[in-house]
Amino acid sequence: MNNKKLLLSLLIVGMSLGTAWAIRGQFGHEHGAAWAGSIGSIAIILIANRKDWFAKAFQIIVSGAMGWGIGGVMSYGLVVGYGRDTEFVNVYYGLISLFVIGGLYGFIGGGLFGLSLSNSSKSPVAWSRLLVEMVVGAILFYFFIIQQYEWLMTPPRDESWAGVLGMAAALTWFMFRTQQYSALRVALFAGLGGGFGFAFGNFLQVLGHVSEIKFNFWNVMEYSLGFFGGIGMAYGTFTSHWENTTEEKYSKQWFPVLMLVLIIPFTMWQQNFRMDRLEKTITPLLNSSDQAIELSVRWDSLLLILFAGIYWLNVHSKSKSLDYGDIKKFFIGHFGLYMLLSILITGAFLSTYRIEQYLYIANFVIILYLLSQVDVDFENHSISWSKYAKNLGIVLAFIAVLAYIAANSHDDIKSSHKRFGVEIPLETPKP
Repeated sequence: MNNKKLLLSLLIVGMSLGTAWAIRGQFGHEHGAAWAGSIGSIAIILIANRKDWFAKAFQIIVSGAMGWGIGGVMSYGLVVGYGRDTEFVNVYYGLISLFVIGGLYGFIGGGLFGLSLSNSSKSPVAWSRLLVEMVVGAILFYFFIIQQYEWLMTPPRDESWAGVLGMAAALTWFMFRTQQYSALRVALFAGLGGGFGFAFGNFLQVLGHVSEIKFNFWNVMEYSLGFFGGIGMAYGTFTSHWENTTEEKYSKQWFPVLMLVLIIPFTMWQQNFRMDRLEKTITPLLNSSDQAIELSVRWDSLLLILFAGIYWLNVHSKSKSLDYGDIKKFFIGHFGLYMLLSILITGAFLSTYRIEQYLYIANFVIILYLLSQVDVDFENHSISWSKYAKNLGIVLAFIAVLAYIAANSHDDIKSSHKRFGVEIPLETPKP
C-alpha cells in the first residue's frame, strides 16, 4: 500500500511540473522556469500535508521557483540539434549534454527546495552565505572551464551552463558542510530525473518528427524534462527525513508572495507579450492583421496578472495561518493563470491549431482529481552513493541505447547539427 501511495504521489508531482514545464515552452528563460518550478513545489507541499511546512509554505515555494529558474540562463538549441543528427557520436553527445543541462535544472531546483524544507529558527539556513558562495562558484567555473580551458558545449552559442555548474558545485559543498543530507538527496534525485527527462524527451522529439505526426513534439520534450524532474524531486522529498517543526509560528511572507504573484509574472509578461510577437502569432490565424485583438491580448493579460497578484497579496496579508485549503486554492489559481496566459499568447482561443494547449487543461483536471485521492507516508532513507552511482551508470547506458536508435531512425532532418565531423567555430560570442 505504501508503494502505491508513493507511486501515485510521484505521478501527481510529475504531471504538475511536466505540464507547467510544457507551458513554460511558450515563455522560456528564467521567469518561465521559475513559474513552472513553483507549481511543482506546491504540488509536493499539498501531498505532504504537513502543518509545519504550511507555516513557511511560500518561502519553500519561492525557493523551488528560484532554483528551477536559475537554469533558464542556459542555451540548449544547438544541443537539441545534435540529438537530431544521423551519427551516433553526435547524437550521444547531444543527449548527454541535455542530461547535464536538465540535471542542473533539477539539482539546483531540488537543492534550494530541500534547504527550505529544512530551514527553521532552531536550525536556520545561512541563505546570504550560500548566495555569495554560489555566485563565486559561477564566476570561477565559467572562467576556468570556458575562458581558460575552452571546454565548450554549444559553440558558438552562450556557454552559461558552466556558470550554473559552478553554482551547483557551491550548493553541493554547502549542503555537505552544513550536513543538509536530506536536501542533498532531493537535489540528487531531482537532478537525475531532470537530466534523464531532457535526454529522453529529445529522443521522443526525434521519433515524433520521423513519424510525421502533426504535433508539437518540442513540447513533448519539455513535458518529459518536467515530468521526470518532478518525479525525482518528489521521490527525494518523500523518502528523506525532515525534522518536525510544528512549534514554528506562521509569519507574514509578503516578499515570497510578491515574487510569486507579481514580480515573476510581470517579468514574464514584459518579456513575452510584445506587439511584434503577438502580430506574428495572431495575424496568420486571422489571415489579416488585427491590432485590436493583439492589443486586447497584450493588455488583458497584464490585467489578469495584476488582478490575481493584488488578490493574493490581499488574501495573505490578512492570513494568520495557512492550511491545506489555502495552499490548494493558490495552486489552482496560480496554475490556472499560467495556462490561461499560454492560451492567450499562442492564440489558442482563436484556433485549435495548438492542440497541446487543451491537453494542459486535461492534465490539470486529472491532477486536481488525483490530489483528492492521495496521501503519502514519509520514508527515511540515507544517501547510498554506490546505489546512486549504479543508477547513474544505468541511465547513461540507457541514453546510449536511445542515441543509437535515434541516429538510425532517419536520414538528414531539418535543424540537425554536427558537433564532430565538421569544422565549427570555437570562440564564444563576445557580449
